[in-house]
Amino acid sequence: MDNPKPCVSAGKMPVETMTQALVSLGHLTRNTRLIRERIDGKTRIMGIVKANAYGHNVHRVAETLEASGIEDFGVANIHEAIELKTGGALKKTARILAFSSPLPSHIEFFLKYGIDMTLCDTGTLQIARDIAASHNKTLSVQVKVDTGMGRLGIAPSTAMEMFREIDQSPYLELKGIYTHFADSTSTDGFTEKQLGVFKTLTAEYEHSVSCRVLKHAANSGAILSLQDSWLDMVRPGILLYGYHPAKNTLCRLDVQPVMQFEAKVIFIKTVAAGTTVSYNRTWTAPGPRHIATIAAGYADGYFRALSNRSTIMINGKTYQQVGTVTMDQIMVDLGTQHDVKTGDKAILFGWEGPSAEELAEIAGTISYETLCSVSSRVKRVFV
Repeated sequence: MDNPKPCVSAGKMPVETMTQALVSLGHLTRNTRLIRERIDGKTRIMGIVKANAYGHNVHRVAETLEASGIEDFGVANIHEAIELKTGGALKKTARILAFSSPLPSHIEFFLKYGIDMTLCDTGTLQIARDIAASHNKTLSVQVKVDTGMGRLGIAPSTAMEMFREIDQSPYLELKGIYTHFADSTSTDGFTEKQLGVFKTLTAEYEHSVSCRVLKHAANSGAILSLQDSWLDMVRPGILLYGYHPAKNTLCRLDVQPVMQFEAKVIFIKTVAAGTTVSYNRTWTAPGPRHIATIAAGYADGYFRALSNRSTIMINGKTYQQVGTVTMDQIMVDLGTQHDVKTGDKAILFGWEGPSAEELAEIAGTISYETLCSVSSRVKRVFV
């Protein structure tokens, strides 16, 4: 019998990819529901979709979150905000907040696209006010207060002055006040101290103007560990994508990973005892072994720090990764007997294999970085 001819694609590019990241929109919807149940539906939820939704694809994630009832979205900067606003995924009038303090050249784009701008200092406030006045438009702003994160935000001691300046300008509208916790899962009292400073400040402001303002502080860790911080809105990030921010959270939700990182087995060979594998010869075969090469490496987001330390799932079985992780490939030890074939799927992390959290712990990092590091050359497939 003649060998069958290989499948040939009629398009410009092959249909079959070397790597792919499955993105389960069903898991995302479920995780959103669990978060809403945790907060009893009492406050708004801002979906954090910065960094291309932690590498999952901002448009499909935002579309799914909107269908789940979320109307507020948080992004890193004006560039991400414009991409989300104009990308076509959002069908309703969403509220988008860019967290970064803007450069002066960015401010007119907040006006143009109706994005909430973060204010952290009076210098930016004055520039923003003048630019808004020159366009005869009102700029929506949210003030970030630095209660202890030490990254962005105005000091609590001078925040009231900023609030008053905003209120006195017909070209600025204060849409919210927020802060960010430095360690929301710690039990050392620092988070409670941050929250106390924030609540005292915002209560003083609300009393002075005789009205309420949108207040938010709770990230994923605080959603799980500090109910008093939920305020008017919560900002889940990593929880949406199926992971907890730390192992010691007061509450655990049954969230599921939204991403599964997969790659194809592209080569299998047999090596003799004593054969070394990959750069710097960091692994030596203890006996005759079958070695599989998988088409993913650190350029795809599989950290080099995982070399000789991680496991990979193929056909429901766990195999040890061996040798130094290279830019485009990794190798696994299949042992002396196996059922693996060229073209089989290897699961690098996800709901069926090791978790991103497990790999992060091995590599000395966090699940956030593991997810965000899956590179753009890895095709996203939505399931």
